[in-house]
Amino acid sequence: MFVRIVKMSFHSKHINEFLKNFNQKKDFIRNSTGCRLLELYRDKTNSDIFFTYSYWETEQDLENYRNSDLFKDVWAKTKVLFNSKPEAWSVDKKISLQ
Repeated sequence: MFVRIVKMSFHSKHINEFLKNFNQKKDFIRNSTGCRLLELYRDKTNSDIFFTYSYWETEQDLENYRNSDLFKDVWAKTKVLFNSKPEAWSVDKKISLQ
């Protein structure tokens, strides 16, 4: 299992639109094959910045999602709202204490 982290920065005037779209699509994204967790975070010091964390069984599961009509629809509606280029990382979780 690995974690995909995406940092997105939005124009303030578009944040409600982003949140509306995310809320409409989050269950579909979470229920994509191989997706085990989906979380959305908002930066505490810059409210225009958001992060998604998604946990995937395999890299192929993430690639299948990224090539899906669902992703294409979500991304098309999201990328026009950015105020800077998004950043993304795929990382392996090594330790988790709860």
